[in-house]
Amino acid sequence: MTLGAPTLDELRAAAEVVHAVVPPTPQHHWPTLSHRIGAEVIVKHENHAPTGAFKVRGGVVYFDELRRREPDCPGVVTATRGNHGQSIALAAARTAMSATIVVPRGNSIEKNAAMRAFGAELIEAGADFQEAREAAMALGDERGLHPIRPISPELVLGVASYCLELFDAQRGDAIDVVYVPVGMGSGICGMIAARDALGLDTEIVGVCSAHAPAYALSFDAGVAVEAAAETLLADGVACRTPDPDALAVIRGGASHIVAVSDDDVAKAMRLYFSDTHNVAEGAGAAPLAAALVERERIAGQRVAVVLSGGNVDTGVFARVLAG
Repeated sequence: MTLGAPTLDELRAAAEVVHAVVPPTPQHHWPTLSHRIGAEVIVKHENHAPTGAFKVRGGVVYFDELRRREPDCPGVVTATRGNHGQSIALAAARTAMSATIVVPRGNSIEKNAAMRAFGAELIEAGADFQEAREAAMALGDERGLHPIRPISPELVLGVASYCLELFDAQRGDAIDVVYVPVGMGSGICGMIAARDALGLDTEIVGVCSAHAPAYALSFDAGVAVEAAAETLLADGVACRTPDPDALAVIRGGASHIVAVSDDDVAKAMRLYFSDTHNVAEGAGAAPLAAALVERERIAGQRVAVVLSGGNVDTGVFARVLAG
């Protein structure tokens, strides 16, 4: 697999496919957040997408391609911590395909419920995402199902539509820096693709968990480095084994990767709720956490942060708000 460098025409065509299902999400300037950081802060609200996260865009494009390429496909299988799985479940239901989704044991109760509500068969296997992914691939071989990797060219094309929306809305006053969470890499690869296709100079900064630092370590080392994923709050960026193709794109297009702690993420989740009354899951709050950590470096600039999703379990969010 190669993620390549999609053209602007390819990105626009994929965005049309996405927008037939997913309306564009807003991007808002929040003065209170700007005051806290000392920069003009624009939030891209992917928590307003139909599944509560940006991943839905990739699923729509993936199944549009799959339906044409394999019209007799009996069903698909994939692994997830939640948002990717909801995307696949929704898109599979739209095309009358079955979706089998494998999650690690102890996964988010509410994300599991959402995937089942979209019609997916949910199977719990493995102690973390990587083990769930291995179980999903084995199950696909056993049942003859089409395997969907957590990152692919189609998924990147789909999620890049939110990046086009963000950049298009700000063309009159360019964004200096954008912070993007890095799970398996589709979101940041989409951001790099959109920026490059539009010919912009925006700095792109990846964000991972300090308790799941595989992509940060790999970015610095130049090769994929496996590391334990032990974050208790940012499950959407709990990657143990980076994707080499995604890593190559990220190293070629991002300036650096910031690793934020669970405490940093919890603070950002509280600020989103107090300052904007938006709910952010841990991975969705990580870019704001990174901007706060780097506020001296970005002072006075126009800064975008991607609120990639709002799918946090009620009990977890209550504990975060309680401080």
